[in-house]
Amino acid sequence: MALHVMDEANRCLGCKKPMCQQGCPIRTPIPEVIKLLKANKLDEAGWMLFENNPLTTVCALICNHEKQCEGHCVLGRKGAPVHFSVIESYISTTYASKMVKGPAPSNGMKVAIIGSGPAGITIAILMARRGYDVTIFEGKDKIGGILRYGIPEFRLPKSVLDDIQYRHLELKGIKIRPNMQIGGAITLDDLFRDGYKAIFVGTGVWRPNTLKIKGETFGHVHYAINYLNNPDSFRLGKKVIVVGAGNAAMDVARTALRKGAEDVTCISITKKVAASEYEYSYAQLEGVKFLFNKKPVEITDDGIILRDIVENEDGSFTDVEGSDELNTCDSIIISISQGPQNNIVGSTQGLHATGRGLLDADERGRTSRPGIFASGDVVAGARTVVEAVAHSKVVADAMHEYIMSLPKDME
Repeated sequence: MALHVMDEANRCLGCKKPMCQQGCPIRTPIPEVIKLLKANKLDEAGWMLFENNPLTTVCALICNHEKQCEGHCVLGRKGAPVHFSVIESYISTTYASKMVKGPAPSNGMKVAIIGSGPAGITIAILMARRGYDVTIFEGKDKIGGILRYGIPEFRLPKSVLDDIQYRHLELKGIKIRPNMQIGGAITLDDLFRDGYKAIFVGTGVWRPNTLKIKGETFGHVHYAINYLNNPDSFRLGKKVIVVGAGNAAMDVARTALRKGAEDVTCISITKKVAASEYEYSYAQLEGVKFLFNKKPVEITDDGIILRDIVENEDGSFTDVEGSDELNTCDSIIISISQGPQNNIVGSTQGLHATGRGLLDADERGRTSRPGIFASGDVVAGARTVVEAVAHSKVVADAMHEYIMSLPKDME
């Protein structure tokens, strides 16, 4: 492993204008990190990675590197790019075990974090670094949000998240209240009553989007977000059809194969998959089949009826009449993204949502209610982890500025 990492590091040209860094949503200082590694300063390189991105151990494994850092590497224009994902994973996981520093000196002020997905974890860590007394309210039994309950173990080991909880949250004095839904028994107003100076909402998007076709309520139909939450609770049978062709659909298909399915097919409405080439290639390698330019029109007890469609030059679609065909299967999993659940909006006066049901917040995460901030999927819809982390750094600054602007008797 070390030889492979150093081989990749030695291929780096150390460009004066690093396009790899420009391609990274969180602007990881890639050339500087590689330079430190080559100088046998692994700990300094690790510190630099975590200072820039608290979820570097996660992003090293699941980022869409081919379109971000590695996709912008100049070496990739005529050959193979420097595989920084390998370098980042090695440095961050090696350095992570040395992170034992306790909490920062307290500033005596409390902030609340609703949800412990990528955005919530990032905000919690950044606010704790500034000395805030941070409490995370998590609706499930463990932290991680979509990282834990929406990404399979073979792509992101749960041990990585457990390590983040210990080293980045518990050692920093961050408190966690699991199995705690905000918007029911406890509201955001209750948190303000109890002295929290600012509240961050990062509840993610957990309500699956539906096809809205006949048969969708049948017992052999499931949704991707529910299946990935706990695959072992499902009995899919031998033949499975996945409606969707994004990265989540690839996770579903590959998980289903690992759980006993023998024949798995993904359905794409377009002529190509929406997933990254990396995830698509793995799915193909593992035996997942694909049907393109197909539109689900009805679900029956025996399977799903698909209709051929033609993709026009302007991006619209035209149905091919008379092409309906029943594709038999034991189970159907629908994977066409997710939307938000609005418990918090419905229970909080003055908090506005967009027409899509997402929290309405500006570019710095400020919502319509002073003191309440939001970012991540609950604001932008389903996006990448690194985008959520990058935006959360901006929001953490805005939260700190807001609290500092409060009258002294309110601090």
